[in-house]
Amino acid sequence: METISQPVRERVTPVPGTSFLVKHYAEPKKRVNKLPKWHYHPELELVYVRGGHGRRHVGSHISHFQDGELILIGSNLPHLGFTDRMTNNETETVVQFAPSFPNYEFLDLPELRKVKELMHRARNGISFLGTTRTVQGSRVERLIHLPPLGRLLLLVDILNELAQSEEYESLNAEGFHLEVETHGYERFNQVQEYIGAHFDRDISLDEISGVAAMTVPAFCRYFKKTTGKTFVTYLNDFRIVYACKLLADDHSTVQNVAFDSGFNSVSQFNRAFKKHTGMTATAYRSKFRLNVIGHIPGYE
Repeated sequence: METISQPVRERVTPVPGTSFLVKHYAEPKKRVNKLPKWHYHPELELVYVRGGHGRRHVGSHISHFQDGELILIGSNLPHLGFTDRMTNNETETVVQFAPSFPNYEFLDLPELRKVKELMHRARNGISFLGTTRTVQGSRVERLIHLPPLGRLLLLVDILNELAQSEEYESLNAEGFHLEVETHGYERFNQVQEYIGAHFDRDISLDEISGVAAMTVPAFCRYFKKTTGKTFVTYLNDFRIVYACKLLADDHSTVQNVAFDSGFNSVSQFNRAFKKHTGMTATAYRSKFRLNVIGHIPGYE
């Protein structure tokens, strides 16, 4: 079972002659889990995953993506990697650039106002949807083949297009993005780690409040302010995302998935699953398998 530990600061070093870093993984199935897992860095990160499914865990947000992902992560916002050998994606492209990219004077130009606003909004993490994900994601992949100047100009244009798109979801409640180096994530990370280790059983408010070294009322206020959700809602969301992964990855019965995800009954699981995803677990699995089959070349 995967648990969450203290976020590790990842050091991002562009190659000589460039102002930002582009990494492209063309054969993700051959990759082992990336290091570090739960990490942060001052640089913003734009990630495009072509195809596949997996978990997005950015700050306090946890959800399950299907058929790829295009996501922009703000400065110092802790997150997990989005792919591993089980994701079954085709490729992954990661772009990391400084908050001052290309430089502060350039960002202050009136033509870059919306890009500057986008970089500010990225503090919460932004997942792009629909045509924006498909079109701009393909352009992100082109970065790896361009010379340094062409790469710089294309990235600025991609950010400008993303800044104007209305096809997006903000992942975290406003106020979550504490500055790691200034305030620390110790308390929240302890809670996250405990949830990751024990979500498959009942966790009482008394128990989790003790982990945070707070009274129950103080913990409830703190947790709601930090995540935008009550602890019970957040815990059930965590369990549902884990269940989505099980439904996609293995052939367990819905009943086994429910109990393995920490629910006390199948009826409780079904209600929570439908509330979170808008469909039953059986329909979700069927839809997922249909999507996978539809992406197998030559299969009709």
